[in-house]
Amino acid sequence: MSSAKHAPRPEVQPAPQTASAQGSPRARRVEKSADAFRTISEVADELEVPQHVLRFWETKFAQIRPLKRGGGRRYYRPEDIDLLRAIRGLLYDKGYTIKGVQKLIREGGLKLADGEVVPDIPGALEGEEAAAEPSTGHDLPLFKASLTADQVRDVKAAVGELSDLRDRLRRALDACKKAGRS
Repeated sequence: MSSAKHAPRPEVQPAPQTASAQGSPRARRVEKSADAFRTISEVADELEVPQHVLRFWETKFAQIRPLKRGGGRRYYRPEDIDLLRAIRGLLYDKGYTIKGVQKLIREGGLKLADGEVVPDIPGALEGEEAAAEPSTGHDLPLFKASLTADQVRDVKAAVGELSDLRDRLRRALDACKKAGRS
């Protein structure tokens, strides 16, 4: 061992990060034009869903038709992304089932933020029966409302009355069953 003293090393400060390098992985990507096609990873990041979920939705919704290139690489069009955003909102935020969203599309009730109605593809959803019933939730900013505020209030009041009637009928049925058993 040498008795020579080593000069102290200066502390190295990390380089400051720019705003574009901070945050999520999406923030590090180069911003694309609104009309640009997106890869499955870009869409998955934007919608905050795993890539396999997007692939699964492609099997359930014939309206989602990404362009596929060599090796099966998917490129989503802006209209595909709008539809995926709407589907995600209905499934995750509004509580719809996949069959419920399919029925909504089949009946022409799915409108995108730009007011465009998602077209049904005949034969794509054959043999699937389900009510397009959302759970109670908040309104989505993804869709333009087709009802006035008064109509929305009336519908909500009717739904509340129907829920109360359903609960009363259940209680009456339970009471009848108990009386029959005694």
